[in-house]
Amino acid sequence: MREREDEWTGLMRSAISGDSAAYHRLLKAVTPVLRAAARRGLARAGQPVDQAEDIVQDILLAVHLKRHTWDAAAPFAPWLFAIARNKLIDALRRRGKRVFVNIDEFSETLAGTPAEATASPSEVAAQLKTLPARQRDVLQSIAVDSASIRDTARKFAMSEGAVRVALHRGLASLTAKLREQ
Repeated sequence: MREREDEWTGLMRSAISGDSAAYHRLLKAVTPVLRAAARRGLARAGQPVDQAEDIVQDILLAVHLKRHTWDAAAPFAPWLFAIARNKLIDALRRRGKRVFVNIDEFSETLAGTPAEATASPSEVAAQLKTLPARQRDVLQSIAVDSASIRDTARKFAMSEGAVRVALHRGLASLTAKLREQ
């Protein structure tokens, strides 16, 4: 393992100095290792390994474009594997977490779920009146008038953080009061 990393570092130093044959040998040497790492990373994330080749190509392209940033005094492998890790993470983020469940098995369960009871607009309006003025004004502005936090902060000469706090406290208080009923 150490010999391989030393060889890669030497090849990269030669490549940086302009030796295109060394660069070609380096890319040929690292590709199978990167392919195996990409497959392992995809499998660990519960994803199909069919995208491993695309990830390897992204890694090799990044190495090529960023090779000038590698510190020739440092070993090559950690730099390479940092790029590989980041490209794998990027690929997983692009794919997103995809879970497929056949909903036919749950059709009766889904259809039979009763909707939660909600308070009528008049009940909510009555409970809003019981809140402190600042909480009531913030809730009215954001929840009823659909204003943004920024606009509400400007309207009431408050910081955005203070608006968020008032909104959270008002909603918590309102929820607790409506649950009591």
